[in-house]
Amino acid sequence: MNENRVYVTGLGAVTPIGIGKDVFWKNLLSGSNGIKRITKFNVNEYSAKLAGEVDDFNAEEWVDPKVIRRVDRFVLFALVAVKQALLDSGLEPGKFDPNRAGVFIGSGIGGSQSIEDGFLRLYEKGPGGVSPFFVSRILINMAASNASILNNLKGPMSSYSVACSTGSNVIGDAFRVIQRGDAEIMIAGSTEASITPLSYAGFCATRSMSVNEDPDTASRPFDLNRDGFVMGEGAGIVVLESEEHALKRNARIYAEITGYGNTSDAYHITAPDPSGDGMIRVMKKAIEDAKINKEEIGYINAHGTSTKLNDKCESNAIENVFGEHSKNLKVSSNKSMIGHLMAAAGAVEFIATVLSIFEGKIPPTINYKTPDPECRLDYVINGSEKINVNAAMSNSFGFGGGNACLVVKRIEN
Repeated sequence: MNENRVYVTGLGAVTPIGIGKDVFWKNLLSGSNGIKRITKFNVNEYSAKLAGEVDDFNAEEWVDPKVIRRVDRFVLFALVAVKQALLDSGLEPGKFDPNRAGVFIGSGIGGSQSIEDGFLRLYEKGPGGVSPFFVSRILINMAASNASILNNLKGPMSSYSVACSTGSNVIGDAFRVIQRGDAEIMIAGSTEASITPLSYAGFCATRSMSVNEDPDTASRPFDLNRDGFVMGEGAGIVVLESEEHALKRNARIYAEITGYGNTSDAYHITAPDPSGDGMIRVMKKAIEDAKINKEEIGYINAHGTSTKLNDKCESNAIENVFGEHSKNLKVSSNKSMIGHLMAAAGAVEFIATVLSIFEGKIPPTINYKTPDPECRLDYVINGSEKINVNAAMSNSFGFGGGNACLVVKRIEN
């Protein structure tokens, strides 16, 4: 089978450190911290109190008010990021075949706030008090469905929920769709808006979140004193195109996706396999799929959650896969600045990986103070680094044991 090459031509981001690709990237490189005490609800009685909230989010700048009234915040994040990505790509309505353009968008929890609001209405007013928009607000597929309707995308449409690896899974599967010729254009990514009282309380109960109340030290991936992840919210959307379609319209090309791996730990519902087996296999699969030598990888955008187990397991897995070359790799975690965007993490971090390739700059891991002898890689900790790499990797690992890995290569425009 002839496999189509797949290019990244558009980027859209809604994050705790900026809305829009350019602001996000500028603040990521400068080491801006988007983590602070939660403002959406009172957290005095919660064990954890910090999050990466999206501030100054005005959906009306991008989305019709009629749509805004009937969808949840997680859908609005996605719709804004979709609009940004399409504008960034230069794809104009009516200038491409809608039957050959699809959309895959995932989420972990979906309409979290709408679920909580709906329950309160039921409890206080009975069944008649529940909104007729309740179902369309909570369903995870509503992000992809609304994006399809509003942008006339009539090709493949689907939604994913694979916990924290969702974004990478979505982009990887969208890559496959174009690779095998089922579409020329795919809008792909993930979205999450789970900083709500019940969801946040649930994650506090898992004891996986940091209870550190200092925003400047709470999310510190790979640091010896890390004590858990910090929840974030947002969305990342990319435009993928076949080589033929992108070149035909003279599109700006950020990078080429060349490899995708997807494995399961089959070990535990929350903890990673201490042996790193699933992480090791997924990176090896992505490299093999990319048809490159592992020595060509120069940068890894790590999952790097700031939990004791994940950071140690991921670091050890990277050493296992890359051997001596692991000493030459640059590694960083965006979660130090934006927190863990849950299902949206993989997509937003993929955007950062693509921009690292395109711009020749690697964002830092902030808040790193004390080395952990069990995390021995070259973490970028003293500000961003200017370095050209020909190939980079983005890792995502999720609750339930899902692992996804993407490899991108630089393209000379």
